[in-house]
Amino acid sequence: MAKTKQASVAASGTWTDPDGQRLPSGEAHAWLQGTNQTLCGLALSRSRLLRFPHVAWQDVQPESGGSADYIQRLCPRCAAAMGRRRDERPWTRESPRP
Repeated sequence: MAKTKQASVAASGTWTDPDGQRLPSGEAHAWLQGTNQTLCGLALSRSRLLRFPHVAWQDVQPESGGSADYIQRLCPRCAAAMGRRRDERPWTRESPRP
C-alpha cells in the first residue's frame, strides 16, 4: 500500500503553463510509474491517456490548487484507491429517519 502513495498522474489532455511546463488537463487518473495501467484498471494506451510522471496525484486535487487548474474530473475509483474515504462527502444528512 505504501507504493500507491507515490502515484503520478495520467490525464486525457495537456496544457502548457507560462513557464513552458507540460501539465495535465481533462480527466485525471492515478498511475504508478512502471505500469501500463491506472489504479482503476484502465490501460493507458487503449484509453489514450497521457502520462505525467513529474506531477504527483496530490498536486491535482482541487483543494491543492497546484496543477489542478485545468482538471475537470478526478476518477472516483482512482481516488478511492489512493485513500479517499466514502465518509468524506461534501454533504451532511439533515434529518435522518429514526
